[in-house]
Amino acid sequence: MITEDERRWPLGLYGLPTRSGKIKDLSKFDAQFFGVHGKQANLMDPQARLLLELTYEAMVDAGVNPQTMRGTRTGVYVGASVSEVEEGLAMDISKVSGYALTGCSRSMFANRVSYTFDLQGPSYSMDTACSSSALAINQALLGLRTGQCDAAIVGGVSICLRPVSALQFHKLNMLAVDGKCKFLDESANGYVRAETCSVIFLQKKSEAKRIYATILHAKTNTDGYKDEGITFPSSHSQSSLMYQTLKEAKVDPNEIKYIEAHGTGTGVGDPSETGAIAEVFCKGNRKEPLLIGGVKSCLGHSEPASGLNSVAKVLVAFENKVIPANLHFNKPNPNIPALINGQIKPIVENTPFVDSIVPVNSFGFGGVNVHILLKPHLQEPTKDNQNIIETIPRVIPICGRTEESVNNIFDFLEQNPKKLTRDLLALLYDMSQTTDSSGMNYRGFLLAKKSDEENALSFTREVTRVQEKRPLWFVFSGMGSQWTAMAKGMMSLDVFNKSIQKSAQTLKPLGVDLLHLLLSDDESALETTVAPFVAIAAVQIALVDFLKEMEIVPDGIVGHSVGELGCAYGD
Repeated sequence: MITEDERRWPLGLYGLPTRSGKIKDLSKFDAQFFGVHGKQANLMDPQARLLLELTYEAMVDAGVNPQTMRGTRTGVYVGASVSEVEEGLAMDISKVSGYALTGCSRSMFANRVSYTFDLQGPSYSMDTACSSSALAINQALLGLRTGQCDAAIVGGVSICLRPVSALQFHKLNMLAVDGKCKFLDESANGYVRAETCSVIFLQKKSEAKRIYATILHAKTNTDGYKDEGITFPSSHSQSSLMYQTLKEAKVDPNEIKYIEAHGTGTGVGDPSETGAIAEVFCKGNRKEPLLIGGVKSCLGHSEPASGLNSVAKVLVAFENKVIPANLHFNKPNPNIPALINGQIKPIVENTPFVDSIVPVNSFGFGGVNVHILLKPHLQEPTKDNQNIIETIPRVIPICGRTEESVNNIFDFLEQNPKKLTRDLLALLYDMSQTTDSSGMNYRGFLLAKKSDEENALSFTREVTRVQEKRPLWFVFSGMGSQWTAMAKGMMSLDVFNKSIQKSAQTLKPLGVDLLHLLLSDDESALETTVAPFVAIAAVQIALVDFLKEMEIVPDGIVGHSVGELGCAYGD
C-alpha cells in the first residue's frame, strides 16, 4: 500500500515525506444502487461513500442479505476524525448548495449508513484520534451487552487529501522521513500516514452464520493529566487498562502467546506501549517470549481507522493460521528492556499461529486507550460439510449488479472446488433471495456435477438480466412423458424418496410394484397403460413435495391428462 507518487499532492511539497499509503481509486461510487442522488454523491466525502460500500460487503460476507436487516435494531458505530474535502467543496461560494454539509459531516458517516440500510439502533461517529475505530468496537460491544441493539456495524475510515494536515503531524515530529514505520527498531523515527476503510459486522453468536472470531471483552480508559504533555502516551494507564480487561474476562496473561500492538514506530510510543505490555504479560511464569505484532509496519498508520486494521490482521491470522510478519525491523530498540532481554519477540517472519486469545491494543494521541480481547473461532471442517457435489447436479444460484459480478463468483467456485462447502453454499443461497428493488438485476445459476467414471467435477452456467420478477408456474405433463428408471436419479434426495415410498405403500395392496416401475432398467416395465399412469403421477407428487420443502411456491399451476392429478395435488 505504501507508494511514492503524486496521486494526492506533488512530491516534496512543504518538505513532507514522499511515501504514504493511498487507496487506489476514490472516484467510483454506485450512487443509484445506494439510493443517493447524483448531486449529493458528488458532494459526499469519499469516506462516507466507502463506508456505505463496505457496510454492504460486511453484511454479505456474514451471509446476511442486507434487505433482511431493514427495520432491525442494528447499531452503527464509526471511528473517524476529519473531513479533508469539505473546505475544498465550499471554496466557490457560488456553487454552495448545502449538500456538502450533509455529505461531509462526520455525524453523517454513521447516520448515512443507518439511513441507507434502514438500521434503527444507535448511530454515531466518534473521534479519539488513533483509537477511534477501536473505541467504536468497545461502544458496539456495550450496545449489544446492554440491549441497545441486536447487531452492530463497526467502521473506521481515514483518507489523506489535504497536505496541510500531514504538515501538522510532520511539525510535531510524528512522521518518518523515509516513509517507513519501523516498530521496535532502534532507528524508529515516526510513522507513515495511510488511508484505509474497514467495516466489521458484529452479531450474537446464536444468530451468526459465519464467524471469524469472538470478542471476549473490550475496555477503555484515558490517561488524564501528564507532566510530559497531552500527546505523551502513558505506560501506566495502558498497563492498568490491560490488567483490568484481562481480569474482567478471567484471562490469564501467561496464556497469551501473541499480542497485536498499536505499534506506531515512534521514539516515545514504542517504549511506553511495550513497557506496559511487558508489565502485564511478562511478569508471571511465562515460559516463552511473547510474540508482538504491529500492522502499521506493513500498511502504515491510518490514524482513526487503525484499530480495525489491527483487528483485521488478527482475523487474517485466525483464518490462515499464520501471523503476518512485521516489516522494517533490523536491530532492537535499546530503550525497550523487555525487547533486549528477550521477554518480547517481534514477529519478523510469517509465523504459524497457535490457537489462543489475542489482545489488540490501541491508543490515541489525546490519551484515550482501548484494549480488546479476540478469541479464534475453532471449527474443524467435516466430511459432510465438504463433499457435497454428487452425481445429481447441484444448483448454485447467484445474483449480482452486473453480469461480470455473477461470473466472477462462478469463476471462483469453478477454480476453487475445495471451497464448495455446505456452509458457503448456504450463504450464497441466502444472498440470492432478493426483491425487485434490490438492484441485483443479473441472475444466474451454476450446475455442479460429479462425473460417475472420472470422479471429476463438471460445471454448466447461465447468466441473464432480469429486470422484473417473472411468474413461476408448475406444469404437469400427461401420458408419454415417462422414461425407463425415471425416478432413479432423484431417490438420493430424502424428501423425494420418502414421497415415492409412501406412494409405493399405497399402491402395494392393489398389486402395483411402484418401485420396480420407477427404478428398474427393464424397458418393458412401463409398456402397459397403467404403469406409466401411476409412475408419472407418483413422480409428480414427489416433485411437489420436494419443491414445497425447498419453499418454492408457484404463481400458477396447469396440468394435462394424468398431469391433472399432479396439478390437483399441487393445489
